[in-house]
Amino acid sequence: MTEIAVKGFDELRRRADSIFSVWTLILLIPVAVALFDGEQLDPVLRIAIGAFSGTLAYIAVAVLLIAYLKASGAESVVARAFEGRETRMIVLAAFFGGLAPFCSCEVIPFVAGLLAVGAPLSAVMAFWLSSPLIDPPTVLITAAALGWEFAIGKAVAAVALGLMGGFGVRFLINQGAFAQPLKNRSSGGCCGGGPSPFEGRSMWRFWKDSRRIKSFRSEAMVNALFLIKWLALAYLLEALLVTYVPAEAIGGVVGGEGLFPIVIGAVVGAPAYLNGYAAPALVAGLMEQGMSAGAAMAFMVAGAVSSVPAMAAVWSLVKRSVFLAYMCFGIVGAIVIGVVFAAFV
Repeated sequence: MTEIAVKGFDELRRRADSIFSVWTLILLIPVAVALFDGEQLDPVLRIAIGAFSGTLAYIAVAVLLIAYLKASGAESVVARAFEGRETRMIVLAAFFGGLAPFCSCEVIPFVAGLLAVGAPLSAVMAFWLSSPLIDPPTVLITAAALGWEFAIGKAVAAVALGLMGGFGVRFLINQGAFAQPLKNRSSGGCCGGGPSPFEGRSMWRFWKDSRRIKSFRSEAMVNALFLIKWLALAYLLEALLVTYVPAEAIGGVVGGEGLFPIVIGAVVGAPAYLNGYAAPALVAGLMEQGMSAGAAMAFMVAGAVSSVPAMAAVWSLVKRSVFLAYMCFGIVGAIVIGVVFAAFV
């Protein structure tokens, strides 16, 4: 009976997930606007469709880039950052974190392997903090929504945050912290049972291998659907924000100069963030309503670190003290980065 109940619960959960999905929200938003405020349906759709169509070229490049990185085996290149002296590892991990073609949950088996073979926690923390912030496709999506100034700024912020966390953890370890950072866990990650990132070699001319060609096609299809889904939702939410939220309401909270709007941007960004692909469109809408540049950057940095997949990746592997350190470095770093970005923009 217990086994039957578990199977029944799993089936119910799968059906609930299929009903309450992102695609459902994409359909429900225009339906709700049509039912409750029909006059605004056309403006909302025009804003959303116009923004989405302007991003299509970036989506295409992003999809092809992700597929190429996965099919060519770029994970083996990233793994080499964790060899050698600790200082060198921290620096390379911070840089490679921004280039890694992993989603937040794919980081789990990769980082678990690194920690298992003895990579220092300081280098892993640098990778953990920089990886959710940016990757090559996210650079393009951010540039499309907010301009290259923000895209480059976010890439620099990713490396800076990784360095801050990596050297910060190294200092804390030297003071006696994090003696046993790892949880006991079973194998497997949330992205399925793919091969270990340490297996195989990179093959930049992947089209000579039929298995890699198949991987390229599969990754391109999966990521195209992923990006289209999240960006469609993001631009619909942006359209609702621009249409229904008064500019003075946003500007009064996160607009203007000074430290306070940046702190609020970081604090609000932590629970409100969707993911690295959807956030730039939302931030663009917030900036149209009066959000300052520093607050916008703090929102994106704090939100990336505290997004559910990124936090789950950390929580699933390490003990509470390491998780709290990850969150503190993320939030405090977001505020510092927001202040610096505001000073230069």
